[in-house]
Amino acid sequence: MAHSLVHVVDDDPAMRDSVGFLLDTAGFEVALYQDGTRLLDTLVKPARGCVLTDIRMPDVDGLELLRRLRAGGHMLPVVVMTGHGDVPLAVEAMKLGACDFIEKPFDDEALLQTLYSALEQGQSSQSTDPALQEFVRRLGTLSERERQVFDQLVAGGTSKEIGRALDISPRTVEIYRAKLMAKTQTNGLQELVRWAVLAGLA
Repeated sequence: MAHSLVHVVDDDPAMRDSVGFLLDTAGFEVALYQDGTRLLDTLVKPARGCVLTDIRMPDVDGLELLRRLRAGGHMLPVVVMTGHGDVPLAVEAMKLGACDFIEKPFDDEALLQTLYSALEQGQSSQSTDPALQEFVRRLGTLSERERQVFDQLVAGGTSKEIGRALDISPRTVEIYRAKLMAKTQTNGLQELVRWAVLAGLA
């Protein structure tokens, strides 16, 4: 993977350095930027690799960076790092063209796998992805209540908020959540949201 370049954008120096060290150790080529403007000023076409950016930054945040990259004709895969509870922002980022998101704090292996996938996606089209078609098929097996919980989850609702909206207890929401995760064969909220956005359901 030494040929795979990751552009890391984060205004937190400690976070930027630790991610840079991890990626360097894992064999990636790494370029670090303290803000999105520096990345935009530095990139030349055709740019290679992928971008890993924090979503909450002063001036040019992750969403604005995505907009400017796409407006500038850069089609690099982009992974956004989000804080806990930033699902609506992650959904918006994916609608703008991000290929994935990862929630902080994340473990090293999860980040590496997300970046490997992003770099692969940069070389392939998702529109006819059989895995996406299979996800949509599995969604069709959800009960009406499971589908309601799914819709609320990918909109960023917490168990408490979903419980209030559907007039059920947060514990019951968790049970439906576990069932729909099993039926869709997704490993957690990140994967569920990603597939929902790719399928045009979020």
